[in-house]
Amino acid sequence: MVEVTGIYKSYRNREILKGASFTAEPGKCTGIVGVNGCGKTTLLSIVAGAAKADRGTVRHTEKTAYVPQENPLMEELSVKDNLLLWHRGNKKETEKDLEQGPAAMLGLSQYSRMAAGKLSGGMKKRLSIACALADQARILIMDEPGAALDLVCKQIISDYLKQYMKQGGTVILTSHEIEELKLCEVIYIMKNGILTPLPCRFPVEQLVEKL
Repeated sequence: MVEVTGIYKSYRNREILKGASFTAEPGKCTGIVGVNGCGKTTLLSIVAGAAKADRGTVRHTEKTAYVPQENPLMEELSVKDNLLLWHRGNKKETEKDLEQGPAAMLGLSQYSRMAAGKLSGGMKKRLSIACALADQARILIMDEPGAALDLVCKQIISDYLKQYMKQGGTVILTSHEIEELKLCEVIYIMKNGILTPLPCRFPVEQLVEKL
């Protein structure tokens, strides 16, 4: 369970978040949507521990993995060596990951010797997810995971997320992709720095009316 309560954040005298609150439950996907620049990325970085709130609390008892929009990879290193970094140099765990862990499930095994910089955008995103989960985190936070990816990569990531949640993992994501948002059991609208939950079973195809 992730409990986010009363998060406030300002930049240069501009209040970005004004008491944002939400909960995310194990085995479920929680989505946050809103127009560009509304504060979604700021909120996720705070929930993930990559940034500090001015006020408010974030409570969770499980390890957290964070996949930002920006590529966090060492592009001159191979896929395997990037994973090795995130596995803290543990070669046995890295091999296991490529054989049966998230890296294998995301289709990275056959690219293990390729330099990360030569991967497609979709493959880089898959590698970013696998690296983030090297510590076997049970909470996965992702900022627009499907942005600018082809349909095959989007489907592979979607299938992995379904399996991750089936095993009890908690997913929190921001997205503009209808198919990704269909994974979510709960969706919050970010507007004017405040989060508002959508009614249960609200058709995601009509989200634009709420933004």
